[in-house]
Amino acid sequence: MTAPTHATHGRTASTSRWLLAAIFIGAGILHLLRPGMFVTMVPPWLPAPALLVVVSGVFEVMGGFGILVPLTRVVAGWGLIALLVAVLPANVHMLVMARATGASLLWQLALLARVPLQLVLIWWVHRATVRASA
Repeated sequence: MTAPTHATHGRTASTSRWLLAAIFIGAGILHLLRPGMFVTMVPPWLPAPALLVVVSGVFEVMGGFGILVPLTRVVAGWGLIALLVAVLPANVHMLVMARATGASLLWQLALLARVPLQLVLIWWVHRATVRASA
């Protein structure tokens, strides 16, 4: 077995960025088209949940497109990382609410999985944008 070539690594990095872009652009559009389903995720201690959903959707779309452009890739990467950190409380809030309302164990486990998934997404964005540009 041979080691991957620089061209192979470049295709892999490019594919990774396109996949991330699709995820963030898709999620952002969903935030803008169906904000109601995201408003309930916003912890009650945060102000203006509907506005926060729209703003996060706009930033997801901008970040998704931004990681595709070499000139904006690093800034977009850091912005998406900041966004992923900022929405962690929403994931925790969803889990707390599911437990408090007696949601099924399967749903609680799915919500619990979102927190480590968020950390994987942070790592992936960093690797595909910031680290890849270094």
